Amino acid sequence: MFSFLSQELAIDLGTANTIIMSGDKILIDEPSIVAFDTTTDKPIAYGHKARLMHGKTHNNIKTIRPLRDGVIADFNAAEQMIRGFVKMINYKKTLFTPNIKMVICIPSGSTEVEIRAVRDSADHAGGRDVYLIFEPMAAAMGIGLDVEAPTGNMVVDIGGGTTEIAVISLGGIVVNQSIRVAGDVFTSEIQQYMRQQHNIRVGELTSEEIKIRIGSALAHLEEPPQPFIVRGPNLMTAHPVEVSVTSEEVAHCLDKSLAKIETAVVQVLEQTPAELYQDIVERGIFLTGGGALLRGLDKRLTDKINIPFHVAEDPLRAVARGTSIAMSAPENYPFLMR
Repeated sequence: MFSFLSQELAIDLGTANTIIMSGDKILIDEPSIVAFDTTTDKPIAYGHKARLMHGKTHNNIKTIRPLRDGVIADFNAAEQMIRGFVKMINYKKTLFTPNIKMVICIPSGSTEVEIRAVRDSADHAGGRDVYLIFEPMAAAMGIGLDVEAPTGNMVVDIGGGTTEIAVISLGGIVVNQSIRVAGDVFTSEIQQYMRQQHNIRVGELTSEEIKIRIGSALAHLEEPPQPFIVRGPNLMTAHPVEVSVTSEEVAHCLDKSLAKIETAVVQVLEQTPAELYQDIVERGIFLTGGGALLRGLDKRLTDKINIPFHVAEDPLRAVARGTSIAMSAPENYPFLMR
């Protein structure tokens, strides 16, 4: 009878996007950004609305991305963002504040201080019972792997702030590495490339659009996308210019970052026990996260490492789905942290 007073939320608190699920239903899928009125220091917009303001604000409004490199960089903004998203879910519930149970995923390389920051933000945003799960474990569960079986599964989750690489067996992470080379770094490198090669200034949102539209890990694709037209000011004259950018150029400018991911994958494989290594060679390695959508990434990694790489179905929401599975029966998953 009092079920409406309790609520179970699975939260993928990502650097680029926050996804909140309840059961199989996605309640929130919004950019991780909040806009504040600087005169009152109160939040005025969250998610998509705040992102539309990003890079276009005046002195009375500022936009903040509370998470950097997969961890909370601005405690107050993170708390306000989580609180704002929960309010968006509960906008019809005006008489009662539900008792909220949360499972939140965190990078596997998080320090005690960073873990505490996430837990405190969730507590202050209304979470009464908060569990934490490492992102690679959530990603593996989200794509349907049996994480508690005595076999080796390897997941590479390329998010916005971090790339999480982990070997999982018997309900635990055997070997893992978390590197701060991911979607945000790709966006930044495209921005820098446009300045150096085309002498044009572009913003963060435009760079991200280039990455999404024509982002590639291979210079030569079988079916390359059409070149993307970028408009902006010339750095020398400030006159408007128009530049055509190809996927081959994007692959060239992302090459060094992708090489760092390859190196990290090899390092994890070097530390993997022989029996689990054999399982991984047979099953392949699974790619999740937004970075998995880079064209040709699976082929590039397969060719470099000689182990098959598979892009998961709907890689953007794999972590959120796994977190939601853990939320359904947290007592069954001893690897959840409280």
